[in-house]
Amino acid sequence: MVIQEHIIEIVSDSGEGAQKAGQTFGTLCAKMGNGVWTVEIIPAEIKPPARSRAGASGIRIRVGSECVTNMGDAADLAIAFNEQVLYGRIGQNAYHEGTIVLVENKWATDPSPEIQRAYAEAIADFKSSGYVVHELPMEEACLEFTSSPRLGKNMFVLGMLCAIYERDVSIAHDEIAHVFGSKGEQVVSVNQQLLQGGVDFARKHLSFTYEIPPMPGDQRLVVMNGNQAVGLGVMAAGIDVVSMYPITPATSASHYLAGVIEKVGGIVHQAEDEIAAIGFALGCSYAGKTACTITSGPGLALKMEFIGLAVMAELPLVIVDVQRGGPATGLPTKIEQADLLAALHGSPGDAPKIVIAAATIEECFHFVVTARRLAEAFRGPVIVLTDANLATGVQPIPRPELREEWFAAPVDLAPWDQSVPPYDWDPITGLSPRPIPGQPGGEYVLTGLTHTRDSHVAYDPESHQESCEMRSRKLAALRATLKPPAIHGDEEGDLLVVGWGSTLGAIEEAVDRARAEGLAVSSCHLRFLSPLEPGLRKIFDRFQTVMTIELNYSDPEEGLLSEGQAGRPPQLAALLRGRTLRPIEFWSRVPGQPLAPGQIYNVILERLRRNNATAEPIATTAGSKA
Repeated sequence: MVIQEHIIEIVSDSGEGAQKAGQTFGTLCAKMGNGVWTVEIIPAEIKPPARSRAGASGIRIRVGSECVTNMGDAADLAIAFNEQVLYGRIGQNAYHEGTIVLVENKWATDPSPEIQRAYAEAIADFKSSGYVVHELPMEEACLEFTSSPRLGKNMFVLGMLCAIYERDVSIAHDEIAHVFGSKGEQVVSVNQQLLQGGVDFARKHLSFTYEIPPMPGDQRLVVMNGNQAVGLGVMAAGIDVVSMYPITPATSASHYLAGVIEKVGGIVHQAEDEIAAIGFALGCSYAGKTACTITSGPGLALKMEFIGLAVMAELPLVIVDVQRGGPATGLPTKIEQADLLAALHGSPGDAPKIVIAAATIEECFHFVVTARRLAEAFRGPVIVLTDANLATGVQPIPRPELREEWFAAPVDLAPWDQSVPPYDWDPITGLSPRPIPGQPGGEYVLTGLTHTRDSHVAYDPESHQESCEMRSRKLAALRATLKPPAIHGDEEGDLLVVGWGSTLGAIEEAVDRARAEGLAVSSCHLRFLSPLEPGLRKIFDRFQTVMTIELNYSDPEEGLLSEGQAGRPPQLAALLRGRTLRPIEFWSRVPGQPLAPGQIYNVILERLRRNNATAEPIATTAGSKA
């Protein structure tokens, strides 16, 4: 059967290799020309109990004949290594009536009567829910190729998927050789046998197959996840030093870089903690080499004092924050857009800094390049926000063609003009040339205290006022160079949905569904969050309602108490209300998983229905300026 897209899930206990199978399948499909998006399903515990509903581990792969930008809605096919992990996904509305479920059947004859009973009850429950259930002896079939099927059935399942979706098995063999090559020929051979065994098993036991045609065009693509894209961006930017401390979900960026950055003359420094990591990076930047540190929310909190020092001392630094659920340890393996306000306002005092948010895996690459250039041009820290959805999601993206202007310029070793102070602030832009201590005459005293243009410690009111103003003017100067955000859809209408970060694909797909029904809905997505992109007030005035869609917490709009107190808005809505003085509406959730386009589509319909029934049109302000 020829179809345009399918959503597949592999779910298992932790440690059974479901993610590896799904990543390999997604890569295989991308290499065959399909649009792909993957989402890892990772429990918060490192090793949750086996057969645990809350401990479901696995991956979702959305494969299509067009570019795929998000995880989609309910899955069309699920492969489960036991029946209990399926309940964890059912509880998150991951399946629909008609979803095909391929489930391991060894539990039907398990020595434990309790497990036998739980399995039988679950199968009956799945069937009554409208799932198309196939009970299969997958682990038993794996015994023909390995004595440890728990560690090998993931490649067996990969073979089954190759058969079901008519994939090129030779490419799958090559992928296995690539993935397991460092473990020796014997390991590669066994996994390739398991792959072929899964192909043969599916052809024997299953009567359905699907063909998903490739995307049109012949654009050169590469397949990667967001953390790999960040790592490539680091190297493409000419950043020589990455200093970090391992933290989920950012760690794989350092793993990737550690294996390749030396080939381009760089190093990865693993510090003893988050504070030491940024301190090391900041020292490298002071010495003339703009450095990068990569972290997640709790690490960002620990780095705040040094970020404040980077602002005060005006040292360039790139900080990548791969967001996860909070507060505290929160949801270390789950997505949340949790750190916007922390990135903007976490440092003590007035510490203006550039904050940009990547919305796609491709932007994870390009924004690191942009961040290095901005950090040096505006002489300060630049925070790049990504998140767990981008970090682990696999997608084909256009192959970057390197440009010379991406790379950092050589360190200037020409003698420093002694008549120019270390902070020779331009009165219009706040910018100043950057002395390098290695330059003859470029030495100066660096301090985190308020200082004058000559970097002399100062406590007088005039010096503190001037230095604060000069640092803030740099953001104003950057904002003057930015363009207003693009509108997805018409330039005016009933509803404008505003988002940021990895919700881009789901929001635009939901908006497109609504527009196909004739609804006057558009969206815009913000990348620059400090400074905010210009023209927002003019854009907002052209819509009856402006609403943010976010993956961070908000109270209900009516509040949580009966006294009529307003609810706490989500983070972007709070920012936009303060900066545009517009009545920004909002909808947000913190489910620990990406938002689905169907979920956002329903929110759009409900908001339009409610506004049409009760709300007066919002008066526009003629001639308002951003």
